[in-house]
Amino acid sequence: MKFSHLIEINDPLNPLLDTLSREQLWRGLVLRAETPKVFVPYLDKCNILEKSSLSISRELHYGTLVVHDRVTFLPQEQVVYHVPAQNEIPESTLTMTIEEPEPNIFFVRFEYDDGADEAQDSAEAMYNDFRKSAYTESDIDTIRTIREMAEKGELG
Repeated sequence: MKFSHLIEINDPLNPLLDTLSREQLWRGLVLRAETPKVFVPYLDKCNILEKSSLSISRELHYGTLVVHDRVTFLPQEQVVYHVPAQNEIPESTLTMTIEEPEPNIFFVRFEYDDGADEAQDSAEAMYNDFRKSAYTESDIDTIRTIREMAEKGELG
């Protein structure tokens, strides 16, 4: 399943929304990778196995399920989560890209790819619709959490 959607960050027509800077938005996206329990309440534990300025290797614990992934950073622009195939989990990626079509008008594009081909996608169409909805809600929650962190002054 390949799935992509945009979330608007700064809406100049909505004075009730605080404007986020690129730096605040970027810091929030990085924190989602570094401290995922803040963003994913059903995650039991995250161990950072390796960390550099451009990537993190993690071990995520969801009950008895353990998932290893690697998160890479293109500073101020993109965060890519890569889950290699492991046990019964197929390879997948999630890419979050900051887009700025006009100065200080930001969007985040969320792109999911589970590596499935069109035949698999057709066979799992109903399940994929549910996944798309869940991914969208999770991404909306991510941006909501980043906004809350910015309001508290936690993003610099």
